[in-house]
Amino acid sequence: MADYVQRKNHFNIGLIARIMGILILLNGIFMFTCLPFSFYFGDGDWWALTEAGLITVLSGGLIVFYGERKGYKKEIKKKDGYIIVSLGWTVMAFFGSLPYLFSLENPSLTNAYFETISGYSTTGASILTDIESVGKGILFWRSLTQWIGGMGIIVLAVAVLPFLGIGGMQLFVAEAPGISPDKLQPRIKETAKRLWWVYAGLTAIETVLLMTGGMNFYDAINHALTTMATGGFSTYNDSAASMSPYIQYILIVFMILAGTNFTLNYFLFKRMFKAIWTNEEFRYYSGIILSSSIAIGIVVAYSSDLTIEKSFRDALFQVVSIITTTGYVSADYTAWAPFATMIIFILMFCGGMAGSTAGGVKIVRHIILFKNSFLELKRQLHPTAIIPVRFNKKAIKEGITFNVLAFIMAYLLIFGLGILVMSALGVDLMTSLGAVATSLGNIGPGIGTVGPVDNFAHLPDTAKWVLSFLMLLGRLELFTVMIIFTPYFWSRF
Repeated sequence: MADYVQRKNHFNIGLIARIMGILILLNGIFMFTCLPFSFYFGDGDWWALTEAGLITVLSGGLIVFYGERKGYKKEIKKKDGYIIVSLGWTVMAFFGSLPYLFSLENPSLTNAYFETISGYSTTGASILTDIESVGKGILFWRSLTQWIGGMGIIVLAVAVLPFLGIGGMQLFVAEAPGISPDKLQPRIKETAKRLWWVYAGLTAIETVLLMTGGMNFYDAINHALTTMATGGFSTYNDSAASMSPYIQYILIVFMILAGTNFTLNYFLFKRMFKAIWTNEEFRYYSGIILSSSIAIGIVVAYSSDLTIEKSFRDALFQVVSIITTTGYVSADYTAWAPFATMIIFILMFCGGMAGSTAGGVKIVRHIILFKNSFLELKRQLHPTAIIPVRFNKKAIKEGITFNVLAFIMAYLLIFGLGILVMSALGVDLMTSLGAVATSLGNIGPGIGTVGPVDNFAHLPDTAKWVLSFLMLLGRLELFTVMIIFTPYFWSRF
């Protein structure tokens, strides 16, 4: 290896290039896994997947080679981690858009990139107007992008990088959803591997259960991939609306599991039920789902001619789909009574649990925000008292509280700015509200002309690029991307 000299706070270019190359290589290998479906169904998209896969693998190999020639130090600093994560998702989305471009499913780069970043960010917003006419290989790639992005491409790399002699803690901290990742094992490699085993195991179980409900293997595996990723891409034009009650209930169960901290899912496999229920965030998560579903179910039952079971099922399905940011659709919630639609819109700002594949603000941040706000009233009466915010019966560090407050303020600020930009581009107010909320929260369907029975194809190209950036911001929880645009990030000191 070439001699490598690293000055203080300089970027480890060789290492960044090597990791980026590995990620692109993995992306290309995943593309080849779509070929069996193209051949089996006789679609003509096999050549597009092959060409895209070859270009991606070759590009990844060349970048790895460049990194080796450049030389590097086997240590990932924080700045390197942020660059790798932010740049990694952006570049992966570019290469991931090649199958769409080559198959002419999305002839423009804007549409292809939008569909791809929507997949990797597990948003589920789509520009496809007739999903069922798309080639099966390309459609499987569409679902696979969400599954890859669900637990995080970078977390996968963390499990692989130790074999290359590279530590991955900085990457895991930068990418893992939530305030701080739970460690199941002392070594980060073991944590990432166990999380992926839980993720893959639940995907396999859901596939089997969907098939027992009469769904064919192709549709079952596609929906299992996008359910566990809380992505919501479906192989049907009407999403889950025409599915049987059994299949809808299966999707509900696995959406809830996907929106749950994967550490708790690991405890579920180990039958550590007490550890699950004593988790404060899980209790709030469950309570919000139950109370919102009952409230909406009552409204739907009284304002329509649907049966009580159907009203409750539609309400539960949409509540779970929105709060977990999955985005499947079983009913047009914009056609419900305003009260029910407003609850759905509010849920777009909740998000699932920290450490899950769900997007959004996350329940734990709301808990800390409300607890701190309540305690602030008490501090007004006792200004000299030290009254910490407690979570799971433990006092949390003051820095975490400040981080939560800063995150929510930044989230609301970006939400407001996004609406202004979309409005300036000629998009109506309701659509701007829905598009920005659903993109930043990685949800999928919104309100207005991007509601559950519509898509994003009609939006101006500039608006699609803005929303693509918001999807990336939301998936990487704002600060990972925002910090790159600060002058002190690029400073040598």
